[in-house]
Order: sequence, then C-alpha cells, then structure tokens
Amino acid sequence: MATVAAPPTKGETFNERSKGKDIRMSNIVAAKAVATAIRTSLGPRGMDKMIQKGDGEVLISNDGATILSQMQVMHPTAKMLVELSKSQDIEAGDGTTSVCVIAGALLDACGNLLSKGIHPTQIASSFMKACNAAEKILEGISRPVDLTDRASLISAVNTCLSSKVVSQNSDILAPIAVDSVLGVIDAATATNVDLRDIRMVQQVGGTIDDTELVNGIVFDKGAKKSAGGPTKVENAKIALIQFCLSAPKSDMENNVVVSDYAAMDRLLREERKHILGLCKKIKKSGANVVLIQKSILRDAYNELSLHFLAKMDILVVTEIERNDVEFISRTLGCQPIAHVDSMSPEKLGSAANVNEVSVAGSGHKVVKMTGVKNPGKTMTVLLRGSNKLVLAEADRSVHDAQCVVRALVKKRFMIAGGGAAEAEISLRLKELSHGATGMDAFCMKAFAEALEVVPYTLAENAGLNPINMVTELRKAHSEGVKGAGINVKKNKITDMYEENVLQPLLVSTSAITLATETVCMILKIDDLVVVM
Repeated sequence: MATVAAPPTKGETFNERSKGKDIRMSNIVAAKAVATAIRTSLGPRGMDKMIQKGDGEVLISNDGATILSQMQVMHPTAKMLVELSKSQDIEAGDGTTSVCVIAGALLDACGNLLSKGIHPTQIASSFMKACNAAEKILEGISRPVDLTDRASLISAVNTCLSSKVVSQNSDILAPIAVDSVLGVIDAATATNVDLRDIRMVQQVGGTIDDTELVNGIVFDKGAKKSAGGPTKVENAKIALIQFCLSAPKSDMENNVVVSDYAAMDRLLREERKHILGLCKKIKKSGANVVLIQKSILRDAYNELSLHFLAKMDILVVTEIERNDVEFISRTLGCQPIAHVDSMSPEKLGSAANVNEVSVAGSGHKVVKMTGVKNPGKTMTVLLRGSNKLVLAEADRSVHDAQCVVRALVKKRFMIAGGGAAEAEISLRLKELSHGATGMDAFCMKAFAEALEVVPYTLAENAGLNPINMVTELRKAHSEGVKGAGINVKKNKITDMYEENVLQPLLVSTSAITLATETVCMILKIDDLVVVM
C-alpha cells in the first residue's frame, strides 16, 4: 500500500509571546519609578529627602545610595536600581544619583525603541557599542591630574560637596578630605586607597566648622579619673591591654557563700593583692597610658584598679571597642596584650602628647594622642555638628569627598562637571550615529539623546528653563567648547574648567558603564518566575 506524503507545512514565523512584552514594560516602568523618585536630588540645587525609618529614626540626605538603601522596594527590577546605586558607591563613591537618573533615561529610550518593533537583543548590543564609544570620548576630553597639585584635588572635592546638605562648609571639609587621603598613601606609587585607614570620630556640639583633622588618634570618651588619675601625659608609653583589671569571677552557675566577717575580710584582701599585682606589672613595663578593651565576661576594670593606676600616675582610657584594636595598633605601633605576664616594653606604643581636651560647644571630653610615629599611615577626622542628624550627613559627605580623591588616585584624570561631559558625549555619539548603519544608527541616537537627561535635570532642579539651557549647551559644544556646562550659580552656560567645577573621570565612566549594563540586563528579561 502506497503511503501518502504529508502536505508541506507553511513556513512558521516566531511570534514573541505577548507576556514577554508585558513583563519587559512592567520592568521598565518599575525601574523608571525609582529613578524618577531620586531625580530631584541631582546637582547642587537638588532637593533633600527626609527618610523616616520603622523605628522612628529620621535621616535627611540627598545622597542617592543612602536614599535608595533606606527605601523599601518590592519590585525585583526596582531592586536592581538600588543595587546599581550601591555598585557605583563602591566603585567611585560619587555619582550615585546620576547613575540611577541615566539608567532611568536609557530605559525610557528603550521603551520607545521597543514600541518601534526593534528587538531587545539588538538594542542591548547597540547600547554596549555606544557605551564603549562614550568611554573613548570621555578619555579624549579628560585632563591628567597630579596628586601633588592640592588645589585641583580640592576643586574636584568642592564639586562633590556642592550638592550635599553641608555644601556651605565645603571650604573646611574639602581640605580635610584631601589631606586625610593624601596622608595615608604614597602619592607617587599608590593605585588605590583603603578608606578604613581614616577613622571618623563624631562629637555632638559646636558646628561643622569646628571639624579638624588629627594626625594621630582621638578617643570619643574622656580619661577615667574618678580616682584622681592624670589627664595629660608627655612622651607617653601606651599599653593596649585585653585582660581584665578586676578580681576573677566564678563560673556562671556557681556562687561563693561567705559566712563570717573574717572570711569576707580575707576575700577583699586577696582581691586587693591580686589587682595591685596586675597594676605593678603594668607599671614595671614602663607604660604610663593604659587603654583597656571592653569585656563581656566580667568587669574590664573596677574602682580599686583605677585607684592603684592613679597612684602610679598612669592615664587610663576604657571601653575600647574590639573593632578598633587593629586601627589603634597600627597608629600607635603597639601590640595588643592578652595576658599580664606578656607585658614588655617592646609591645608598647608611643606618642609625644596624650591629652584630655574639652570639646568646644559641649561639656564632653575626648582623649587626643598626637605626635605618633604612625608606622601604619592612618589619620583621624574629628567631626563636629550641632545634632546627630547633621553629624550623620557630614560623615556621609566627607566619606563621599574622600571617595572622589580615591577615584583620582585610581584613574588620574579629571573632566568638567555641570553636565559638560554628558553633553559632549551626546553630541559626538549623534555624529557617530550618522555614520552607523541599520538599527545601530537608531539605537545610538536614542542613547545619545538619553544622556542629555543629566544637564536637563540640573537645569530643572535649579529652577531654570531646561529646554533653553540644553539648547544653549548643545550650541556651545557644537562650537568646540568641550568644557561648557550649566552654571547653576550664575544661571547660564559657562566653561566649567574656568569655573574649577571638576570631577574625576572614573565617576562618569563608571556611571555610564554600570547604567548601560543594568539596562541591557533588564531588557533581556522576558519572564518573571516566582519560586515559593
């Protein structure tokens, strides 16, 4: 029996599921919502956000990473923007708001391209080409910086601080941020900076103008002088002890029952003898300043030990946190001593002056140690502020400022701020798109137009007419003024290099690269699978 051949099937074309489109548009809308929420915080005229936590604590900040890290975001794609901001904070330390605003604008451009029927993979590949071209353009307009040129570093830090709550104190904080970073590195050979080498000590009282940089170490508690101990020591020999200056305790479950006065008297006499023995060994090692680490098992010290140490003219600082031990050891050149029998002169640190000083504007006292040999290259910043909110924001701002100097150490180039870099990239990419073919030309043009969101938002937040300002900015760049940017103080377009509005190259390259990678990742998602 002859078999009948099956009729040829028609050529099937792949129709993308409508669910994929819906998921993609839902992701774009969610991520854009996060970008729009913090867009008003961009630039020196940006608004601040007040954040109320669940426990009633209030934060005031306009730092993108801080705002986003406190927001409770439910949508998984919106969480990607929060992570994007954290990545920028780790990589460059500044530009955390810009990176989200750029990502939001690129997603908006993606929405328009998708509605024209361009495939997401094509958009992603074109965006990556545009991103690589943008990096080359930025490197072409950047200017090299010398780390010994303190003035240009301060200009870059001032640009960073101009958008912070503490911008009016930038003349005090900028030199402190620059000097603190330069103090912990070798400017000639360094390729990175560990900001953990710079300790921030916060003290409520006074104003931010009272903030100072200490080449040594500051303890946020005063010396223990209830027994009449000294408050000032010169040519100090410092011991950092981790054992307890108190009587031994029995185990948790055990009790000692004393039935008569003679036994009680003997017990107290033994305790006194034990503590006196410990104090004599400390004195014998040559130490005249003792730092006592916190203890959770039993009292790290008692009134009797303080009394003996005061009689021996030894200055005592208590409540040393376990986390600070490494920093103290590196700064003072001492070694932590875990047992009294291992006390020896070579384990002691040294300082020219150890002094308990009253903090101006409050009755609080701190212990300052200056004139240290500082073999580990560390610095301490004593931050002052009228209340905890101001102090917390000043701490975040100084950290961002130090990150700017770190970015310049990593990549020693500067570019103009005020939206100049983004405007230049936008112009050059549009020129490149004319030479590109097919979908690449469309997508590159969209990428170029999206980057104009930075100067547009700067103008909008400053209360200027954004369309007029961006048009003038385009005109200036097409005439060859590569440093032209929006001057929000004079309300016009000026050359940012002349105004000393500078920022590290790493901040802009990192922002554009990270934003593009995140957008490409969001574009390639076509389904959301919930696993319970």
